[in-house]
Amino acid sequence: MSTSGATEPLPEHVRRNRAVWDVWAAEYVEPGRRNWSEEPSWGIFGVPEADVRMLPVDGTGIDAIELGCGTAYVSAWLARRGARPVGIDNSQAQLATARAYQTEFGLTFPLVHGNAETVPLPDASFDLAISEYGASLWCDPYRWIPEAARLLRPGGRLVFLTNGVVQMLTIPDTENAQAGDRLIRPYFGMHRLEWSDDDSVEFHLPHGAMITLLHDCGLQVEELIEVRPPEGSTTRYPFVTLEWARRWPCEEVWKARKPG
Repeated sequence: MSTSGATEPLPEHVRRNRAVWDVWAAEYVEPGRRNWSEEPSWGIFGVPEADVRMLPVDGTGIDAIELGCGTAYVSAWLARRGARPVGIDNSQAQLATARAYQTEFGLTFPLVHGNAETVPLPDASFDLAISEYGASLWCDPYRWIPEAARLLRPGGRLVFLTNGVVQMLTIPDTENAQAGDRLIRPYFGMHRLEWSDDDSVEFHLPHGAMITLLHDCGLQVEELIEVRPPEGSTTRYPFVTLEWARRWPCEEVWKARKPG
């Protein structure tokens, strides 16, 4: 069995995202506590698990890895359903919060400081790879999706949530930017995205490119959910309004399986 090249120098975008997330981590302490203590919900509007079905109903016997776990509440949800999760994150500060919540809530599972594009774990170690705004946003899909496929056993599933492509095409790179009703960014060639007001690096692919990538990694697409938050939903994020998100998908959930 092999492991990915975890000792290689960190790519430039990984170094940049590590630095910004070690700073931003303080803003996610209280949201992390709420997610650790509440029933599973997803994305910036807290869409109920019943609407997107990202988690196994019964996780008994499932080995799972959360790629870009942040405060590790998704791993906590999995553990409470009987799974054996492992979380990996690029930010030591985020993992410090996750470890504090493991103590506070009495729930322990492995947490790894590292880059989800090169995970220091053997091939075919997991039945489920999952990400909510972790690797699915901050890692290069041409690196992290092949890595997720490597980590999955035959029959294993990859499930991830990230920004909707339509939203990313309509958000200007300006202060206090908000998704609008005009296309302002090219769709073809969409991949790496940087903002003028911070040093982070995001990644977004067109749907066709994502389908091709998943297929090339030996994964079969099972479902694409273009998330529509329920009426009355609220969010603490200013870049998209509920009115907008009820008209166009601000988030999307991908589900794929490794045959076997």
